[in-house]
Amino acid sequence: MAHQRVALWAAEPDLDDDINDTDVDIPIPMPSSTNEMYDDPNLQLDEGSLQAMQQHIAQQAAFAQIPDVVKRFIVHFHQAVLDNNLQEVTLAYESGWTRLTEKYYAKTEWPEAETIAPLVNDDQIFLILYRELYYRHVYSRLQPNVDDRFHSYENSCELFNYLLNSDGPVPLSLPANWLWDIIDEFIYQFQSFALFRSRPASKTDDELTMLGSEGGAQAWSSYSVLNVLYSLIQKSRANEWLKARAEGKSDEEIEEIVGEYGTKPLYRMLGYFSIIGLLRVHVLLGDFTLALKVMENVGLGQKAPFTAPTAVHVSTAYHAGVCYFMLRRIPDAARVFTGVLTWVMRARQYHTRSYQYDQINKTADRMYALLALCHVLAPTRLDDNVMNIVRERYGDQIGRMGRGEEGLSTFEELFLYACPKFICANSPPYDDPTALASMLIPPTPTSPSSQNPSVVLGDPTQRHLRAASSHFMSLTPVSSLKSLLKLYTSLDAKKLTGFLDTSGAGVDEEEVLSWMMVMKNAGRCVGRVNTSTAANGEKDNDEGSRPSESLLSGEWMSISDLNFVIDQNMVHIAESTVGRRYAGWFIRNSEHAARVLDSVKASPLPPRIVPTQVQKKSADGPKGEGAPRTTGQKVAWGGVKVA
Repeated sequence: MAHQRVALWAAEPDLDDDINDTDVDIPIPMPSSTNEMYDDPNLQLDEGSLQAMQQHIAQQAAFAQIPDVVKRFIVHFHQAVLDNNLQEVTLAYESGWTRLTEKYYAKTEWPEAETIAPLVNDDQIFLILYRELYYRHVYSRLQPNVDDRFHSYENSCELFNYLLNSDGPVPLSLPANWLWDIIDEFIYQFQSFALFRSRPASKTDDELTMLGSEGGAQAWSSYSVLNVLYSLIQKSRANEWLKARAEGKSDEEIEEIVGEYGTKPLYRMLGYFSIIGLLRVHVLLGDFTLALKVMENVGLGQKAPFTAPTAVHVSTAYHAGVCYFMLRRIPDAARVFTGVLTWVMRARQYHTRSYQYDQINKTADRMYALLALCHVLAPTRLDDNVMNIVRERYGDQIGRMGRGEEGLSTFEELFLYACPKFICANSPPYDDPTALASMLIPPTPTSPSSQNPSVVLGDPTQRHLRAASSHFMSLTPVSSLKSLLKLYTSLDAKKLTGFLDTSGAGVDEEEVLSWMMVMKNAGRCVGRVNTSTAANGEKDNDEGSRPSESLLSGEWMSISDLNFVIDQNMVHIAESTVGRRYAGWFIRNSEHAARVLDSVKASPLPPRIVPTQVQKKSADGPKGEGAPRTTGQKVAWGGVKVA
């Protein structure tokens, strides 16, 4: 009967169909002493009792405004959670909640948990889960205020305290999509609060007071967020479970290793997703080496140990690629982005109707932008399908960035769009008004920091932007120098200097030598892309890594197709060309020719156009020489008539 009820409220045509199988007219009980209080004419209510009564009346009014179909949905949702019916919980979470949101709460909040508490018999566990959905809706569709930010943190603490500090594993079954969204939203709200907290100039007096209090200093702190993620990993023994699976141990041995919590799907998935969450948190904090260190047991390009949501794979590849990019391991970053983008293109038809589709597309577009930056900093041969999309979307930006200093603004614009919004682990000194006021004072024109205001210096995103921009600017002479060296096999240093000194600025040989050293250094990096089969027989996967290798491992290798040696005053150049992949080239062009031929065959022939003079003769004169010929040789469309 429960499955039938869910099918009724989740029906496509209309959510307001007459459903009479559940009585949702649940009255909110009034205090028993209320009537006696009203009968006493000499009674004087204190302020607390008056506020409680007003709050009770407001809850009754809010409860009456809830549509009946939403009440039935909450009742059925609660029953599915109580029964641990994973199929119904998944249907309610992925379908019912989304549809009701679009119809009734697209631009407003869902009812508060205290309002719908009578519908679920004041079940505190379900109310915690409901508040998680409630605040996620506020963050995604509306603009959260400072109270929402603090209350969402308190609800997250209650949820994770229930999961981690209960006596034994909790009897709760939730789908993998919801568990991933819990971890993902927890980190997103932490990032949002950190960005909100880092701008003291735009705060009101009430917000400054709340942020300066003891609770404000502890709310959404980096320590508390990292503590939750590490606690989930340790409780579920996710790393030990992944190691045991990689070593090929039996199920009985794995159960002994992971213990009571690790055998439960709830904790196992939460632990695995927390590892991905740690990768994201460390990237946001700017610790890219530690972020890759956390992922040693998970790896890249490997099959997940269970059916993980698509958003998990996309988020993992995006943040791992950002780590490689910021560590200047550009080929590794490009290989990671290319691998996941190829997989997303293949699996696009399977997740087009997913509620995560928009987020996946946004992350994929940011990876295309990062791939364009990788192509500018270290051009390498990648998948042609992916590179065609990159050139289609960012071809103009790639051309501008190839002009050297002229493309710096384009590089910064793409970087700010594609990179995550980095955050600072420490908050401004809200508890010290004097120190906070000194931060808000703009620098004087004579101060050393007048060109770089303190607000910009304190922004982590601007710091990472300056680091990436300095690397880009150091490579500006490389493109012109490389194009010039490709024309020769040997070249005199003075002649090379004369070619480069086109503007008459007085470029000397020492400066040209420094440019060539920059070019030499830019053609080498640490990476694992070109590693061959290992001694134990393991091969590289699509992301250029092996299952048993650390993500930080690698060796110095050449990524440039141009090498040179300086012998006294002569520069000897050697260019290595990579053989073209003819098989793939012929296959793609054959498919393109077949599509063009099919479109030509399917297009209708244009109508025959009769000349104007012929039309006049046929209309005015008798039918004779001007009449169209009905016999004789036929001429095909597009051919040339024979006189």
